Amino acid sequence: MRHEWTKGLVRRLVFLDPHDQRVVDIGGNPMAGSTNGASPVPAGQRERFEWIVAGLLTDGPRESPIEGCGKVFIVGAGPGDPDLLTLKGKRCLEAADVVVYDALVDKRLLDLCRPGTTLIYAGKRDSRHSRPQEEINAILISEARAGRTVTRLKGGDPFIFGRGGEEALALAEARIAFEVVPGVSAGIAVPAYAGIPLTHRDIASQVTFVTGHECVKRDGSSIDWDSLARSPGTLVFFMGLKNLPHIAEALVAHSRSPETPTAVIQWGTTEHQVTVIGTLADIVERVRAAALEPPALVVVGEVVRLAEALHWFAEFEAARR
Repeated sequence: MRHEWTKGLVRRLVFLDPHDQRVVDIGGNPMAGSTNGASPVPAGQRERFEWIVAGLLTDGPRESPIEGCGKVFIVGAGPGDPDLLTLKGKRCLEAADVVVYDALVDKRLLDLCRPGTTLIYAGKRDSRHSRPQEEINAILISEARAGRTVTRLKGGDPFIFGRGGEEALALAEARIAFEVVPGVSAGIAVPAYAGIPLTHRDIASQVTFVTGHECVKRDGSSIDWDSLARSPGTLVFFMGLKNLPHIAEALVAHSRSPETPTAVIQWGTTEHQVTVIGTLADIVERVRAAALEPPALVVVGEVVRLAEALHWFAEFEAARR
């Protein structure tokens, strides 16, 4: 690995590997010689990125966590069904002095906490945020500095569209010890509960996860719609209900067949799960007729056709009632 320095800051990283050569350009400028192109650092994250990378690349050891501080566990709660919490996640809740939890976390998981555990709500739903991200970061840091064990409980997996990376960077910058406990991502669990395998050796050999929050008509979109539309695999859009009309329109405009099977799954893995299936041409009208609301996951691809034969969860729920 080679690094270059300008005024003490990392300006670019070149990962030298016989099979992979990538360039991360902190300034956001194209870098010559990169086989895969530059990956600019998002606005507002440059200083943190430089700090954490500098710690990784210096010849000496990184600064150790501040003595006397507690520790933060960034835990994925899973997609909704409380039974999908991992065993390690359960232990983190049982040991926590403080739990900072999100809106989509099943509240039954909080029953795992000890009596007297401080519970702090930090939910975000659409554009309605109970606390800005900066305040959540500050809470994690302040509670840990007070010597407490903190569990940050996040829906799904914290590192897949969960802002877990932002929170981990804030903790690293503050020299707070932390661990990441992966969770069962909604991107794989919700389609499975709808009877949709994301891969099948005769149908789809690749899967792409995409944020649905980014409006496709926004200037400077970071989503490569042409590549997505031409991909032969399965597309999974997180939080895509609001922008579903734009998503369907963009895929068709970039040459994806309007007859491509498409599913929208509301409240996946829970007793309130509803699945609407159509095509890119008619899914918007079908979803509108069903009056679906967030949270919802969008799946696009030929594997959606398998749901008719594999819809196990709907039958399971019907038998249980």
